Amino acid sequence: MRIKTIMALWAFAAVMSLPAAAQEKKNCPAALPEKTECFAGVDPNGAFYWLAKPQNWNGVLVVHSHGGPRTAKPKADDAVEDMVRFAVTLDEGYAWAGSNYRREGYGVRMAAEDTDNVRKIAEDLLGKPRLTLLHGQSWGGNVAAKTAELYALDADGKKVYDGVVLTSGVLGGGTGSYGFRADLRAIYQYYCKNHPRPDETAYPVWQGLPKDGKMSRADLEKRVEECTGLSLAKDQRSPEQAKKLANILAVSRVPESNLVAHLAWATTLFQDIVWRRLDGKNPFDNAKTVYSGSDDDDALNRGIERFTADVQARRLLAYDADLTGVIVAPTITMHAKNDPTAFVELEAIYRDTVAEAGNSDLLVQTFTDEDQHSKLSTPQYAALFAAMVDWIDHGRKPTLQSIAQSCETASKRYAEPCRFLTDYDPATASR
Repeated sequence: MRIKTIMALWAFAAVMSLPAAAQEKKNCPAALPEKTECFAGVDPNGAFYWLAKPQNWNGVLVVHSHGGPRTAKPKADDAVEDMVRFAVTLDEGYAWAGSNYRREGYGVRMAAEDTDNVRKIAEDLLGKPRLTLLHGQSWGGNVAAKTAELYALDADGKKVYDGVVLTSGVLGGGTGSYGFRADLRAIYQYYCKNHPRPDETAYPVWQGLPKDGKMSRADLEKRVEECTGLSLAKDQRSPEQAKKLANILAVSRVPESNLVAHLAWATTLFQDIVWRRLDGKNPFDNAKTVYSGSDDDDALNRGIERFTADVQARRLLAYDADLTGVIVAPTITMHAKNDPTAFVELEAIYRDTVAEAGNSDLLVQTFTDEDQHSKLSTPQYAALFAAMVDWIDHGRKPTLQSIAQSCETASKRYAEPCRFLTDYDPATASR
């Protein structure tokens, strides 16, 4: 008991020693509604943030978790990109708050803490909102879902977040979302043998890069081009390039248009995860994976690089980023059926996780027939947030049909189509 008391006092002293959040009023981006008020600052942990309040604020605050993870050092105005991308929230009368997180790189719990911190800052500045909604996009979906699990209730057991909206979310957590990229690195290296090249220092592909290794996007693109002729028209690729590219795409199931992007994440992001977060240990495993879809699966499975996950690394990654399904607030997700970045099967993982925790009554999942990731059709977001507010205020759990119908109304305001699918259900995750 004494040890717990001492630790609590240390924690309290650490918090009390943090400087107050620095803040200033800013000129809003032109894309925001006229007469919106904007503020920017840095929180006590060093995370930059932006806040925005529209003139017609409806009393609802949307706290936003951005995607990534970004591997470049954070800059003061990075949050503006997502504020503009999701300006529909401000158009609809919601206030908006977003953190850029205190540092670059992986760390879901870190980002969740920074997300909750910007909520507190927004509430201090704007006053207590009527409702507080949490919105996570892409990797930010993982962050927001973790935020909802860690900070759902205050010390008195009262809800901190009234509702959660997760769009294009990486909802398989750390251990369920990235294995396909480790597979991709192994598949690519089997066929191309240039990442690393034979005359470069050898390292296992699950590392991304050696601890102090560097690789520019241009260098990676050059290697992919050499091997596959990716940028060339199909009839301009050599037979060998065409064959290698076809095999890589067929086995990995990665879209051709996103091949370099996924390889980049499996390079610099894996380097960050392995060396900076897991002390050089391997969280990925393909020891028993049977690869298929190539022109010679037997040769591929005999010759591909194999690796086995370190138990501790797997546990650490799971602790940081995996989701439990223990939710207390209504949650709505939206995902494009053909999302090329965060595959739609991740929604099946989250659905099953929430069901296993006994909370399916708090989850509604929606899907669209789009093939985008970073931003889907604008009125769809308006419909999601409207459905969430109605669910909270009136206890009416939305249906796929009611959300699609609400979107059609919003479509008239935004002159963009609604592309919800009302009869789609993602298959059990297979990537």
